[in-house]
Amino acid sequence: MITLFKNKKILITGGTGSFGNLFTSKILNQDFKELRILSRDEEKQDLMRHKYNNSKINFIIGDVRNKNIECYFKGIDYVIHTAALKQVPSCEFFPQEAYSTNTIGTSNVINSCIKNNVKRMILLSTDKAVYPINAMGLSKAMAEKILISSGRGNLNKKNFPIFNILRYGNVLCSRGSIVPKISNQIINNKEITITDLEMTRFVMSLENAFDLLCNCIKNGNQGEIFVQKAKACKIIDLATALSKIFKKKLNFRTIGVRHGEKLDEILVSKEEMLSSKEFKNYIKIIPDIRNLNYEKYFNKGEKYIKYPEAISSSSSPKLAINELIKILLKESYIKEILTR
Repeated sequence: MITLFKNKKILITGGTGSFGNLFTSKILNQDFKELRILSRDEEKQDLMRHKYNNSKINFIIGDVRNKNIECYFKGIDYVIHTAALKQVPSCEFFPQEAYSTNTIGTSNVINSCIKNNVKRMILLSTDKAVYPINAMGLSKAMAEKILISSGRGNLNKKNFPIFNILRYGNVLCSRGSIVPKISNQIINNKEITITDLEMTRFVMSLENAFDLLCNCIKNGNQGEIFVQKAKACKIIDLATALSKIFKKKLNFRTIGVRHGEKLDEILVSKEEMLSSKEFKNYIKIIPDIRNLNYEKYFNKGEKYIKYPEAISSSSSPKLAINELIKILLKESYIKEILTR
């Protein structure tokens, strides 16, 4: 990892978010050439500017929904595309906005990479893109399809970007995620709101997300999807772990499943499992690179295939409450609260 970003110019869309901040802190002491932070939030850019105070970090006010962002991609080696609307309820109520940012925005970033001969673009995606039922998942699923399609017909084209996808579940303690929400409820002596006692989610740390990114840059071929191997947990167990950490009595009520919410999530579909390769810490989904000439399939179909099981948070190994406590105590967000 030490030499992974050496002499490289990197651009992060939505770079003032949780992943952008982690990435910046991780490579700060490496010999990178330039880091461009592109986002709409000038206040968070100003905070990062003072926090990191590095002349090699440049901040750009821009919106991925606008095509004119392509001028900022000139000379860039790696693009990490994190800009997105991520909250399921807000995307459900405003699906046009989810489509504009998550789908059209991704298409604009792809075209900007192609026009500027960027070496590699990595899209950060979500388990909600698998068998999607909500606007957030649908918009990210389309973003995945557009990115893979953009690389399918250009496998051997010189100076064409390599397009990859990172897909994972809930990132612990990231902005707007469930851990800060439950933590605030506990600290302020409010009832913890649980949608369903049987609800499960995949969980991983920002450190895991960064490691997956590094694996992708080192080993990713055109159109491949990298999926972090992750354990799951029940949301009620996560709430219990946080209550124990903050030494508060567990006080909760169930409020029912919200708009567009699944009881469980799926990281890899059973169809994708057919073309997956398993590695120590991650799974790689190989894209379908067949041409789209359906004429030859009209008279002869494919043989019946027995599909493997999908990777679901309902059937994956569950983290025990004590395991969750150990994981959460490593997070800087939790450490900061405990030292107040």
